[in-house]
Amino acid sequence: MAVKLRLTRMGAKKHPTYRIVAIDERKARDGQYLEKVGFYDPNKNPAEVKIDAELAKKWLNNGAQPTDTVRAMLKKAGIIEK
Repeated sequence: MAVKLRLTRMGAKKHPTYRIVAIDERKARDGQYLEKVGFYDPNKNPAEVKIDAELAKKWLNNGAQPTDTVRAMLKKAGIIEK
């Protein structure tokens, strides 16, 4: 099973919020996930990003691959090195 760290969409129409989740890459975008790692709200100024560093590191050490967007968020939070 290949695990990815990616965004899943939440929130209302035209007002999205996202969860950063560890999910099997074969599942649907908003499908059942393994574990919630963080939260992203692009509607606030500046955008609000909350990531549980311990969970993110655990999944990365177990071989989870982050998407490009999540990788950028992890780098900005200092969880992975540039």
